[in-house]
Amino acid sequence: MSSPRVSILIPTLNGEADLRRLIPALQAQRCPGGFEICVQDSESTDATVELLRAAGARVETIPRARFRHGLVRNLLAARARGEFLIFLSQDCLPAGEDFIEELLEPFVERRVAGVTARILPHPLDDVLTRRTALCLPEASTRPFPRDLDDVAGIWELEAAERVNYLRFNNVASAVRARVMADLPFPEVPFGEDFAWASRVLTAGWRLTTAPASLAYHAHSYGLRPAFERYRLDAAFHVMSHGHRLRPGPWSALRGLCFEVGRDLAFIWSASERPAATLAAAGRSPFLRGAQVLGQLCGSRGWLGGMREAWMGTPEDNGPPPAPRGR
Repeated sequence: MSSPRVSILIPTLNGEADLRRLIPALQAQRCPGGFEICVQDSESTDATVELLRAAGARVETIPRARFRHGLVRNLLAARARGEFLIFLSQDCLPAGEDFIEELLEPFVERRVAGVTARILPHPLDDVLTRRTALCLPEASTRPFPRDLDDVAGIWELEAAERVNYLRFNNVASAVRARVMADLPFPEVPFGEDFAWASRVLTAGWRLTTAPASLAYHAHSYGLRPAFERYRLDAAFHVMSHGHRLRPGPWSALRGLCFEVGRDLAFIWSASERPAATLAAAGRSPFLRGAQVLGQLCGSRGWLGGMREAWMGTPEDNGPPPAPRGR
């Protein structure tokens, strides 16, 4: 049997509802050279595994307690047979029949190691969730190619610029298999895509985006999940980049005002029904307060066990490896 050109790699956990949308979207793709679907499941208790196997996916299981984002994606990459590896989250939904081909188009440049898709919220997401997703760099319509040709090294950049340089999103991304074989994802508990971007750029490769390749994905957070999500994100940036997103209370207050202001402008422009507009405007200060407080806590070292997880893998916590040839 000849190897497919593309391997689609998906970590799963109780993803039945999401996969009932994702699988048909993948089966509709136009992909010369063909593709396979490889899945690493974390002991799902719903019909996730049965649904995937019925669709022809190659499924293996890992104990839920062993799950780590980098580890699971490395296991998937090791099983894959394709020249290009497409990583998707189970709750991501590709748009259109050419999602794969448009995501792979930048690889015509032989130096490109990884590409991320344009990621937008689902059209039916609530207005605050839509505003959050649309303000992220992943929603941009402009390509964002990066390399270190004119930079002495990733650690020579200012922290905020370094964070922007290393944006790589495994919600919907593609990687050359031969690059992944040499430079696997760091097996860290969080932010494996950012950490991998540091390794790849340092090794002389280039990263970019493919705005024509569109996928829908966004999370709607309650107050406690928002606090925890942004706390972890801020803690990750302190541990890996030395960058404090909210270094103090004044920064947090300015951030809260900025976020609520952006919310209100977006709500007004979204032309929601009056009741929905009022509800969103009333919810905004609480949601953004949880977000900014989480960033403040994470930035000030209140990591809640994350430090121990990172310190357990010092090779992934320090500077990226020295440059190497391809």
